[in-house]
Amino acid sequence: MFLVVGLGNPGTQYAKNRHNIGFMFIDRLIDSPDFGPVRKKFQSEVAEGSVDTPKGPAKILAMKPQTFMNLSGNAVLEAATFYKIKPDHILVFHDELDLAPGRFRLKMGGGHAGHNGLRSIMGHLGPNFVRGRMGIGHPGQKELVHSWVLSDFYKAEDWVERLCDACVKALPLALLGESEKYMTEVMRLSPAPKFDPKKVVQ
Repeated sequence: MFLVVGLGNPGTQYAKNRHNIGFMFIDRLIDSPDFGPVRKKFQSEVAEGSVDTPKGPAKILAMKPQTFMNLSGNAVLEAATFYKIKPDHILVFHDELDLAPGRFRLKMGGGHAGHNGLRSIMGHLGPNFVRGRMGIGHPGQKELVHSWVLSDFYKAEDWVERLCDACVKALPLALLGESEKYMTEVMRLSPAPKFDPKKVVQ
């Protein structure tokens, strides 16, 4: 079984925030007849299902922790312990300040770069889980980061849905450990936008 986690904050006031792009990805993933209903478990909203891969169906527990971002690791640890899922079978999709809007990278391990959700998960599981880094861009100044990640995506940023869809469609490659192929396919399906969303008037 794979644990596929999207990071974000619970509540309608945060639903369209940049910080919640991981939740948006999970919503697209579980919007499929291959996934069962959403349930409350492991301090999260979870749905069980499967994703077809060339080596057969892969069983998935899709998760949106409801602990708020800073305590995401509590929920992830609970589910991973219950199902005995090893860190290398845990994929965490999250917003990434250090990537331009719409860019995507998949990597195993690394630091948290100040991301409190990753910091929390690393505190419980160590660093060796897979990260799906979904670029939201940087506001340019450190003191603006907090308000930037908690601001809503602009209506003109139609790349957000495209990127989430691409991450779902290409997911079999990630589950097979084909990181480079997965990144290439995601960017083929959802090329990064050429405009800077910070300059777009909402």
